[in-house]
Amino acid sequence: MAEEKKKGFSMIWFFLVLFISLYIASKWTTPFSFLGNRTIQEIVGSVLDPTLGRLIELNTWFGFIVIIALTSFILTVSQKYLSDQAALKEIKKEQKYLQEEMKKYREHPEKLMELQKKQLEFFPRTFELTMKPVMFTSIPIILLFRWFSDHFLPVFGNWWILWYLIGAMVFSGIFRKWLDVA
Repeated sequence: MAEEKKKGFSMIWFFLVLFISLYIASKWTTPFSFLGNRTIQEIVGSVLDPTLGRLIELNTWFGFIVIIALTSFILTVSQKYLSDQAALKEIKKEQKYLQEEMKKYREHPEKLMELQKKQLEFFPRTFELTMKPVMFTSIPIILLFRWFSDHFLPVFGNWWILWYLIGAMVFSGIFRKWLDVA
């Protein structure tokens, strides 16, 4: 019972942080009185323009690649230290074993269905274990993406998102291997 309450509580926090992130992103150019009639865009820009903005000014592609590598590294480190890596690795082992078993029993639909049910049982546990890093990084990442949009949309058009995702997959793969992240 206590475990169910804990899962429900963590889900509430997850969705709360998600909605706050989306609200912040939607109010990007709205002036707020409690921020001195400044917009979120101006505040984020005042922090990121002197740092990451300078990289972009030096060379757009170089700055873009460095920023992708930096964000991928930060997200990978947060996943490593904010999630239960031992439990995630154990789940991966069990999933791999189930996949091998499913290959053996391809011709037996009833056994295959049983193994698929077991495999589906891992999703809630995996989601729960990986939720904490997402909660801590979602607001900064949403703010960074809105800032990216302001800087890269005029240069790359909407393609900047695709280039970011490709670069993030490459760098994340490298960092996950290097830091042994499940």
